[in-house]
Amino acid sequence: MKIGVPKEIKNHEYRVGMTPASVLEAVRAGHQLIVEHDAAHAIGFDDADYVAAGAEIAPDARTVFAGADMIVKVKEPQANERAMLREGQILFTYLHLAPDEAQTEDLIRSGAVCIAYETVTDARGGLPLLAPMSEVAGRMAIQAGAHCLEMEQGGRGMLLGGVPGVPAARVVIIGGGVVGANAARMAMGLEAHVTVIDRSLSRLAELDMQFGSMLNTIYSTSATIEEYVMGADLVVGAVLVPGASAPKLVTEDMVKRMRRGSVLVDVAIDQGGMSETSHPTTHADPTYRLHEVVHYCVANMPGAVARTSTFALNNATLPFILAIAGKGYRQALRDDPHLMNGLNVHRGNVTHEAVAAARGRDYKPAIDVLG
Repeated sequence: MKIGVPKEIKNHEYRVGMTPASVLEAVRAGHQLIVEHDAAHAIGFDDADYVAAGAEIAPDARTVFAGADMIVKVKEPQANERAMLREGQILFTYLHLAPDEAQTEDLIRSGAVCIAYETVTDARGGLPLLAPMSEVAGRMAIQAGAHCLEMEQGGRGMLLGGVPGVPAARVVIIGGGVVGANAARMAMGLEAHVTVIDRSLSRLAELDMQFGSMLNTIYSTSATIEEYVMGADLVVGAVLVPGASAPKLVTEDMVKRMRRGSVLVDVAIDQGGMSETSHPTTHADPTYRLHEVVHYCVANMPGAVARTSTFALNNATLPFILAIAGKGYRQALRDDPHLMNGLNVHRGNVTHEAVAAARGRDYKPAIDVLG
């Protein structure tokens, strides 16, 4: 199979779909690789590194899209990239379709086969291609939140961990999954007072066993969310419903009553955000103030540490790339029901139930459209 790796063009996005090491593995498996010029220059890989791994260098994205059977990316295709997709072409990347009507419509119209990293599952019920970036985003949420608490960023002027004789900041993390656990780990490392709110008692028990008395765990209800958000200096939104829009757990009324200069970092913004006051921002302009609360809602947070993120993502995606390229997508998906869960759009049909529900589209089960 001919695999294409275009340069990412989303605002301040420097990750790349395949590193030279991943390209080398694919070449040794018998595949052809076409990589766009300077696709990974920003993170320290030059065209010569890809050529040494066996790739062909393309002058532009159009050449990559025109020549490849499968496109491997990081972020969702932008409008001009979606226009270059063709019927039957495989697209393997993050999609986050639930809050994105324009992208959903374009992918349906393209006739492409669109497999989303974020809905591929594993035998333990996890999301193995989302987890590495969730780890990064969870840790970054605390870095970003701590920075936003500084006065010049519009924050309360608090040091997250305080100093002797001065209280540390109160950090409230809504969602105890991969993002939440990593955010908690970082916040506790900086000696903040940390609370994780989740509706899964078993997950709260796991976090309690992992972190002990340093972490406060609270069962999620509307009342407890409101209570803890009101008292927080930093709120991290870490909820996820695979494939679906994030639930709006923080209302605008809650935000209005938060402490002046407090910070809301909405990691769930890729899926629409868990606060009614959240809207996507970029690394170029990451924050805004609303009701005197600083909002950080960057939709590609791991892009800020693109080298670390690229390696972490490639470690997870490479086996699936090789399976799709080696067997063809139909056989690869039939052989692996967890990979089949990643199929979101297939030749004009929406094949993920949560995406179909979020976008008000007809749902066609993946097994049915594969034949």
